Amino acid sequence: MAEIALIVSATSLAVLVWLALGFARLRSSLKDPVAAVAPLLEEKHRAMLTDLHIGLTQQGDRLGRHLTDSSERLSAKIDQRLDQIAGKVDERLDEGFKKTNETFVNVMQRLATIDEAQKKIETLTGSVMSLQELLGDKRSRGAFGEVQLEALVRNVLPPAAFELQYTLSNGMRVDCALRLPPPTGLVTVDSKFPLENYHRMFDREADQVERAFAQKQFKADIRKHVDDIARKYIIAGETSDGAVMFVPAEAVFAEIHAYHPEVVEYAIGRRVWIVSPTTLMAVLNTARAVLKDVETRRHIHIIQEELGKLGVDFQRFDERMKKLADHIRQAHQDAEDVQVSSRKISQRFQQIEAAEIEEKPPANVVRLEPDRK
Repeated sequence: MAEIALIVSATSLAVLVWLALGFARLRSSLKDPVAAVAPLLEEKHRAMLTDLHIGLTQQGDRLGRHLTDSSERLSAKIDQRLDQIAGKVDERLDEGFKKTNETFVNVMQRLATIDEAQKKIETLTGSVMSLQELLGDKRSRGAFGEVQLEALVRNVLPPAAFELQYTLSNGMRVDCALRLPPPTGLVTVDSKFPLENYHRMFDREADQVERAFAQKQFKADIRKHVDDIARKYIIAGETSDGAVMFVPAEAVFAEIHAYHPEVVEYAIGRRVWIVSPTTLMAVLNTARAVLKDVETRRHIHIIQEELGKLGVDFQRFDERMKKLADHIRQAHQDAEDVQVSSRKISQRFQQIEAAEIEEKPPANVVRLEPDRK
């Protein structure tokens, strides 16, 4: 508004200056002749200036009102547009905040999952370190193998079929003795864990010579364990003619059977069978099946006696069933006879109601024949 008023004022001033200059030129050209009409011209001039001033004032008022109306309409449109923009901005902000909140919740859940996994990894790392420390000692490895052997045997066989830390007649104590029926008899199972040289065989920091030497020592360890088991735990007349060497690590067992068949053949020659946790489960399941078959054979006479009793009871049941069938058949026949009698009685009642009874003459009345002419 201030700029518009300034423009109008400048325009009015320019018109006044232009009129003043024109009047001056006209006055200088006329000089004395015009002096007589100077008051008239001056009056005309003042009237024109007054009219011009009034016209400019009215024009300025109209322009001011128009600009005010335009400014108000423009302000209203701007306010409306700003309200729309603000609404959309608020809506976008709400959506963005909602999505950000959902993303934050998902991130927190993922972080919680990662934190839980990290704790499990730390626990597992500690367990692995503890297991490495446990397996690093020879006596600890032996205890680990005995515990694993005990768990496998207890899960498969009944308590009467085995004994842990069994002492033989020669004073030797075996980890586990399986009591199987004749002719197998007592089967000894001992746990061995040849782990030191096995680790040296796969040590990346060792050279080829050291690995070859470790492999040689590994086979020597297996042979020594086989000899110890065959010498200590196979006793003629007391145990079976063979024993079981339990290796509690599947990797060690696989290494022996895959790359050292001569050691396996040597063990078989000494009547020692090398097993892992998996293969020992198969052996124990077979032993359980044998025990179950023996128990079944032992109680076969009881089973036969019970089957005989069951046969007698079934024969008695068959006879009683036949009698019951005869009674049911007779009852059915009697029911049919009663139904026939009932039907006849019903028909007779119907005839009586319909007065269809035939008249019969008394027995002492004699009918006379009509005379014939």
